Amino acid sequence: MRRIIGAAFVSIDGVMQAPGGPDEDRTGGFAHGGWVFAAGDEAVDETVATLFQRPFDLLLGRRTWEIFAAYWPYQSDDYWITPAFRNCRKYALSHGALPGEWEGSERLPDLDALAAVKAGEGPDLVIQGSATLYPQLLARGMIDRLILTTAPLLLGTGKRLFGAGTPAGAWKLAEHRLGSGGCSVTTLEPDGPVKPGSFVQSDPSPAEIARRERWAREG
Repeated sequence: MRRIIGAAFVSIDGVMQAPGGPDEDRTGGFAHGGWVFAAGDEAVDETVATLFQRPFDLLLGRRTWEIFAAYWPYQSDDYWITPAFRNCRKYALSHGALPGEWEGSERLPDLDALAAVKAGEGPDLVIQGSATLYPQLLARGMIDRLILTTAPLLLGTGKRLFGAGTPAGAWKLAEHRLGSGGCSVTTLEPDGPVKPGSFVQSDPSPAEIARRERWAREG
């Protein structure tokens, strides 16, 4: 059984769009591409090294696959991650054919096909980018670990990591590191359903009962 690890760069308001460069993804008129560059610190470097200096395969949505396929095959091996991305297997979850070629790529048409890959032998599957994958994979319980590198930035607009359809669930802390530039790297693992509780120590007052009834009417 292989693990699926969601590794994402996010702003403190949850935006994950185009961290790597201005023209990476201008969808929706996004104007802040490349935001992680100025916020990078040793916590970011250590996280990237931990993920990609050991065996891994990539799991990507179609759009992120397109971005990577148009960039990484043309980069110099002087950058250590270039051969790592060339030599790994690239799985792209896409209903339609992939628009182009990238050596070592394989299209997965649906979550059942991904489940078969996950059930097999091999290294961890690491998600990069690919915001559309998270709600559906979380709904199927297929993500084994989240590694969230949060930059001290408010971006206001852009694609969110956890978009519509993200299911509720509890997560437990596995590791945390804080960089000198303010980046926070939080590693989380699934911990079952949300476990609600209450700080209320007494029966509701007449005013509280009235508030609840009013809010129920107002929707």
